[in-house]
Amino acid sequence: MTTTYTCQPIGLLQTPFPDKFGIPRQPRLAPHAVGTLRLLPPFDRPEAVRGLEAFSHVWLTFVFHETGGQWQPTVRPPRLGGNARVGVFASRSPFRPNSLGLSLVELAGIDTADGVVLTFNGVDLVDGTPVLDIKPYIPFVESLPDARGGFVDGPPPQLVVQFSAEAEAAVATASLEYPSLRELIVDVLAQDPRPAYADAPERIYGVRLYRYDVKWRCDGLTAVVVALDRVA
Repeated sequence: MTTTYTCQPIGLLQTPFPDKFGIPRQPRLAPHAVGTLRLLPPFDRPEAVRGLEAFSHVWLTFVFHETGGQWQPTVRPPRLGGNARVGVFASRSPFRPNSLGLSLVELAGIDTADGVVLTFNGVDLVDGTPVLDIKPYIPFVESLPDARGGFVDGPPPQLVVQFSAEAEAAVATASLEYPSLRELIVDVLAQDPRPAYADAPERIYGVRLYRYDVKWRCDGLTAVVVALDRVA
């Protein structure tokens, strides 16, 4: 017997990532990536988050709303170089049967002055992501130091991030609008968001953060930011 379930978003997450390219592949890898979630009616009642301030981190259940709804039985995880395949249920790929995701983020603030607005640090989701649920993270049952991580056996190697003189000046100006933009650029580029098959050192890549296009190239183990352009 097949049963169909309907889920209603409790809110749409606002993040610095208008595009999928450049988003950290796991939560909390970019601690300066701040997201805000305004709860929608009828969930925007202050009593619905009563006691949540006592928790430092929460789980967000969300929808991969930009995948087109096509699931795949096997996927190519970036951690394996984009070559080896594993089953979709052995991955965190967005191409899942029900397009559901789970993200662990730091709870940075709760504002109930006008509805309910939650602020999170370390988000790894595209702007406008529908959030279906929030659950508090409980360390004594959910932190398992002896658990096996499969092919994800630790954090990925990081790039050193440098800024050209032109980019340094541009980011100083842009930081008047987004105070933590420089730190966010470092967080994102340090994770090396290039596709696994990228091998052209002269190529200029672009990552959209907030309203800025960050242009950068990779020189060995160093990401060099060469320009920062504001998008109209």
